[in-house]
Amino acid sequence: MSITGLGPHGEKSASPLALKLTDAEAAEAAACRFSVAVVLHTTRSDWARQQLAGISGVIGQYQAAIVDVVDCGFEPTAQIEAFARLTAGKADAIISIQLGNGAVADAHRRVHAAAKRLVLLDNAPTGLAPGRDYVCVVSADNFGLGEIAAQLLSAHVAPDQAVGMLTYGVDFFATNEREIVFRKWLAKHRPDVKTVQCKFPSLDQVEDCAAKLLGGPTPLAGLFAVWDEPAIIAVKALDVAGLSVPVTTIDLGNAVATNMARGGLIKAVGAQKPYDQGKAAASATLLTLLGRGLPSWIALPGLAVTRDNVVEAYQSIWHAPAPADLLSARRI
Repeated sequence: MSITGLGPHGEKSASPLALKLTDAEAAEAAACRFSVAVVLHTTRSDWARQQLAGISGVIGQYQAAIVDVVDCGFEPTAQIEAFARLTAGKADAIISIQLGNGAVADAHRRVHAAAKRLVLLDNAPTGLAPGRDYVCVVSADNFGLGEIAAQLLSAHVAPDQAVGMLTYGVDFFATNEREIVFRKWLAKHRPDVKTVQCKFPSLDQVEDCAAKLLGGPTPLAGLFAVWDEPAIIAVKALDVAGLSVPVTTIDLGNAVATNMARGGLIKAVGAQKPYDQGKAAASATLLTLLGRGLPSWIALPGLAVTRDNVVEAYQSIWHAPAPADLLSARRI
């Protein structure tokens, strides 16, 4: 698929194919034995585990070391504290996905002042400029992912109905893009469909948010959740309420894939490729440490996944065989 979204400064995307190391660069990187720290919003999600696997594989391939992996637990204060420690440490570069946008901008800005390199995942904190405060942003095409989710949910929604939007109540560029384009796609292609939204500020409030949507005055004929973890929480709430409402989301995590394979409420996913994104971010980190100039926005296309192609998509995205429970679920 082509990339439909733009970067945080309106940039057109460059391809991750631009990040290939030459033989000379590979030899130089191996000789330098760089050290890299990784700062994530969480390390507990399937997305994060795949991202780390991709980063680790490339970093190790070129004799570099991951010297720290920080789980911020979705807390901006934890990220600020981590950056204070890491900028004073010995890591040559930091790969980070920012939390809280403006709240963590100064912490990220200090990386350049500490003569280290900063490569960002998905988001760029407000006020930071590429080439000055950070090297580049490596991202999924979140605009395209939101289009996939809207289009595939639309197929399950009858005319003149309403769909719920379970969205993230934190200023987060990637999820903002998904929400914006979901609305835009419906407004253009399904103007008969009304949207009802609830924003959750943290994962432990998703259940309450889903209950508000389901218990509201407008019956829902569909539901969009902005990523897979809140989608699964919403599916459980729907099951408890005895409601059969089709759901689409972003990210092909294990729980979502299995639910889809067995014909559950998850009907389709706009799937990121976090393993490949991690590889691209790691390559960008090594290349900038070697002095190569890089594009400021590098994006990977999403993949439309339904029950028909969930096993094949899983193998492509995870770079691993589909697990037995997923295979057996699709045979049901």
